Amino acid sequence: MADIDCLLPIANRLGESPIWCERTSRLYWVDSRGPALHAYDWPTRHHRVAALPEVVGSIALCETGGLLAAMQTGIFRIADDGTVGARLAAPEPDQPENRFNDGRCDRRGRFWSGTMNDHRRDPTGTLWRLGADLTCTAMRRDVIVPNSIAWSPDDRRMYFADTYRNHILAFDFDIEAGTMRAERVFASCPGPGRPDGSAVDADGGLWNAEYGGGRVVRYAPDGRIDRVIALPVSQPTCCAFGGPALDLLFITTATQRLSDADRAAQPLAGGLFVARPGVIGLPEAGFRG
Repeated sequence: MADIDCLLPIANRLGESPIWCERTSRLYWVDSRGPALHAYDWPTRHHRVAALPEVVGSIALCETGGLLAAMQTGIFRIADDGTVGARLAAPEPDQPENRFNDGRCDRRGRFWSGTMNDHRRDPTGTLWRLGADLTCTAMRRDVIVPNSIAWSPDDRRMYFADTYRNHILAFDFDIEAGTMRAERVFASCPGPGRPDGSAVDADGGLWNAEYGGGRVVRYAPDGRIDRVIALPVSQPTCCAFGGPALDLLFITTATQRLSDADRAAQPLAGGLFVARPGVIGLPEAGFRG
């Protein structure tokens, strides 16, 4: 059983996209509905919050410094103080109800992020791949709520979940070409929650936050559940390995849609949690564009 603590009881409306920066020993994440960028400096334990101008689904490190932010109207460069810079891509001008959601960089520096309809659960979303040359390519369509973008340690498998379809998919992945094929169901998720954001450990285990299920589940590479971390809140959203030794699992959570009674029963809802799962993670890749 992993030890787990609430590192910051901050009541994020929709905490998402934690990423650990080895260069700065800093954890970043967003409150999608804040909207805001959060930064937690590990050596000093200083927590900083910067407002963002629109709903933000995910962030990624940039190899040259700063961050990418996948937001309502496109993918932008942002500084680590939240200052918004150039927009690099806006691939859906004909879909005003869509916004970007989950995103992550592969280990060749491409940024993958999916879009979703933010007003109803229609399958109008697309999984996009932003290359270092700033070409944005549609990789999978008919998406409701994109999540769980991750890769195996050997880069031969890619994971992706369409949350409202209640399963996590696996694909054969070509790291050099940045392509995915041979889609199959990796794990079915009949409940209690739905599959949200994921992280992969150095042994190839996929850790998935079950939104509405109050837990983070580790799937072995063959799709079996072999570990469960129970949380004192019902809506974990995403997880990421970090800390100086990459042996901590940071978990973001949400307060959205909780009733007053739910909030009273879950006073730590929306907080940032940290677990010690007994395994180590992998360094977070950065965008090379």
